[in-house]
Amino acid sequence: MVDADQTFVIVGGGLAGAKAAETLRSEGFNGRVILICDEREHPYERPPLSKGYLLGKQDRDSVFVHEASWYAQNDVELHLGQPVTAVDREARTVRLGDGTVIRYDKLLLATGAEPRRLDIPGIDLAGIHHLRRLGHSERLRDELKTLGRDNGHLVIAGAGWIGLEVAAAARSYGAEVTVVEADPTPLYRVLGPELGQLFSDLHSEHGVRFHFGARLTEITGQDGMVLAARTDDGEEHPAHAVLVAIGAAPRTALAENSGLALVDRADGGGIAVDEALRTSDPDIFAAGDVAAPHHPSLRRRIRVEHWANALNGGPAAARAMLGKHVSYDRIPYFFSDQYDLGMEYSGWAPAGSYDQVICRGDVGKREFIAFWLREGRVVAGMNVNVWDVTDPIQKLIRSRAQVDPEALADPSVALESLIP
Repeated sequence: MVDADQTFVIVGGGLAGAKAAETLRSEGFNGRVILICDEREHPYERPPLSKGYLLGKQDRDSVFVHEASWYAQNDVELHLGQPVTAVDREARTVRLGDGTVIRYDKLLLATGAEPRRLDIPGIDLAGIHHLRRLGHSERLRDELKTLGRDNGHLVIAGAGWIGLEVAAAARSYGAEVTVVEADPTPLYRVLGPELGQLFSDLHSEHGVRFHFGARLTEITGQDGMVLAARTDDGEEHPAHAVLVAIGAAPRTALAENSGLALVDRADGGGIAVDEALRTSDPDIFAAGDVAAPHHPSLRRRIRVEHWANALNGGPAAARAMLGKHVSYDRIPYFFSDQYDLGMEYSGWAPAGSYDQVICRGDVGKREFIAFWLREGRVVAGMNVNVWDVTDPIQKLIRSRAQVDPEALADPSVALESLIP
């Protein structure tokens, strides 16, 4: 039974932390809830930063998880602009940047991830961007408007989801775009070569230039401003701005410094947690981008850096903090919108982990579902401009049943009929 005198502290002001605070209250917790954010903004959602908000289609207020008044109304103590600098597990306290010490009974680490950096000459020039925070999106949006007006060039390092979504936004503003990517196709490590080429073709049709098999090695400038970006194969691309979108690293420093178990970077990194999102310390939990739980359905440890994981992981951790039984087994899910292509992806099938890809529908018209299979079992599915199929796709993945490839490829066969 949770004592009303207890204090639950949440470190991290993103979606996972805000939804955890909401869940504690909705589940009837009457103790203190303290939410500590290192940003000065109220907790907000990140997908709009590379989608609707960056495109100017969503207003600023729409990105916040709750209205600013919600926190006081629900007796959630909100500390904005305050980093947590240390966790003392023995004393069960956290120390803030201003020296304030707060005691906790249960602690949730929802510290998220941060953009990976390039350590190359010229990276400190004006016009170098990363995209993780609200301010980043606002500065980048202003830059894209200027580039579009002046026929300027944007070079993007990385052809992952962020890089491609920003490329689409930049083209919508009229900017010239070159994407430099070390792999042979966009999204190679997520979708493999079979579907990565689809996104290469999509962006090429909209005027994006790709330079595959290369990495940025230098950004040249004049008077502190970007002029060009050079690659390791000797090419030089004109640039008035550069976006570094080469992935994100989990923010594990607090966990590491306090002696919590971590996952090796080669295995995805993050804080090691069990099915209840509990760390190696029974009073400390982790959720969102930073957490690497053992997934019951996938039968492996996996860290997921997507909106749905924060949306569902924060509440799951909150319930576990309250002593409720939790087995966090959500199938990984994410979505993307680029030009007139909308897609949803469920499952986990990085390049090299599957042995077959099957498509149903019209790939040429970009209206289809792709399935990744291993040993005849569906391990991931992506629906492109086809909707209301996420549930059966996820049920197929959970079933671990072997499926008939011909039936899977046949649009006349209902997906539900393939679920045992």
